[in-house]
Amino acid sequence: MNDDMRVVFESRNRRACSDRALVLASLQIPHEIVADATSCALIVPAEYSARAMDQLMRYDEENPPQRPPAPKPVVYQNALPGILVYAIVVCMIAGLAARSVFAVDWVAAGRVDGVLIRAGEWWRAITALTLHSGLRHLVGNLVFGAFFGLFAGRLLGPGVAWLAILVAGATGNLLNTLLLEASHRSVGASTAVFAALGLVAGFVWRGKLMAQDRWAFRIGPIVGGFALLMYTGTGGPNTDVGAHLLGFLSGLAAGVLLTRVRAGLVRQQWQQRAGTLAIVLVTFAWILAFLA
Repeated sequence: MNDDMRVVFESRNRRACSDRALVLASLQIPHEIVADATSCALIVPAEYSARAMDQLMRYDEENPPQRPPAPKPVVYQNALPGILVYAIVVCMIAGLAARSVFAVDWVAAGRVDGVLIRAGEWWRAITALTLHSGLRHLVGNLVFGAFFGLFAGRLLGPGVAWLAILVAGATGNLLNTLLLEASHRSVGASTAVFAALGLVAGFVWRGKLMAQDRWAFRIGPIVGGFALLMYTGTGGPNTDVGAHLLGFLSGLAAGVLLTRVRAGLVRQQWQQRAGTLAIVLVTFAWILAFLA
C-alpha cells in the first residue's frame, strides 16, 4: 500500500465494510480496512479510488438494504364480555358446589379422575376446569384467568378466545391424565388459565404481530410465554405442573391454528356463536356428570 490512500466507504457496521472488501478483492483492487472503536472505513490507493467507488455504487444498487417487515396491524376487540362470563360461570359453580345443590357432590362428579376418564368420562376434563378446592384457589384463578383472558380476548375476540381456552384447557387435562397414573385427581381452572397464555403466545408468534427483524424478536412471544409459565405455574406443593404445561402447549397450538382464520375473527357472528358454543359445552359436560 502506498501513502496516498482514499476512503471509498465508511460505516459503523464492521460487516458492511467486510462485505464491500470482498467485492474489491474479487476485482483485484488493493484495499485495506481501518477501524476504531466506533466505525470502520475501506481505503484504497488513489489511482484505484474512482474504479472502487464505481463498483461499490453498483454493489449498493444491486443489494439495497433490507427493511424489516413492519408488524401486522392488529384489530383489538372488547375482551370484557368473555371475562365477565368466565367469572360468573366459575363463581356460580363454586357456590352451587359449596351448597351441594341437587344433592350432588359436585367435586366428586366433576373433578379430573384418571380412572374414570380412561373409562370414557371425557367430560370431566371440562367440568374440572370450573371447580376449585377453596376460596384462595378460586380467587387466584379468577385473577390470572382475567389477566390472560384480557389479552386473548383483545386479540381473538371474546367468544373465539374463550372457546379456544376451554377446548385447549380440556385437552391439557386429558393429555395430563393419560400421561400420569390412573389415580390422578385434580380440579381447577389453572390449566385453562395457562392455555390462555399459550393461546396468546402462539397467535402473536405465528401471526407475526411483533417485529421479526431479529431472531430474538421472532421467538420472543414463545420465550415470554414459557417464562410466565415457569414463574407463575410451577410453584407450590399442590401445583399440577404437568397440567399447566400441557394446557400451555395446547393453547399454543390453538393460537397457531387460529392465525389461519385471522381475517374472520372480527366478525361478530363468529364471536357470538363461539361464545355460545363454549357455554353449551360447559353445560352439556355438567349434565353428563350428573347423569353418570
